[in-house]
Amino acid sequence: MDIQSLLSEAKARFAHNSAKDYLREKYKNKFLVADQNGLWSADPNTIATLQSFDTEKVILLDNHNRPVEVDRLALLNKLKTVYQETMSAYHSEFKETETKR
Repeated sequence: MDIQSLLSEAKARFAHNSAKDYLREKYKNKFLVADQNGLWSADPNTIATLQSFDTEKVILLDNHNRPVEVDRLALLNKLKTVYQETMSAYHSEFKETETKR
């Protein structure tokens, strides 16, 4: 391999990794949900925590570590919807960057 092809390959790898980092940052904030006087992350941990309870009302720490009493099912449904929609969009864009590699 010559130096030009190595340099070209390194630039392509850097551009690809930069595109993946950009997507991660772009979608990170789209998982945040302001609801029921708290700020929540629509992530598997929060969703699983809400699913583990069987009561109507639950007190959880939001993203700012404040205890908030929430309607468990309403918050669970909202977080699941946001998670699925955001992950679907993220996955689509991620696949596009993988094909451009």
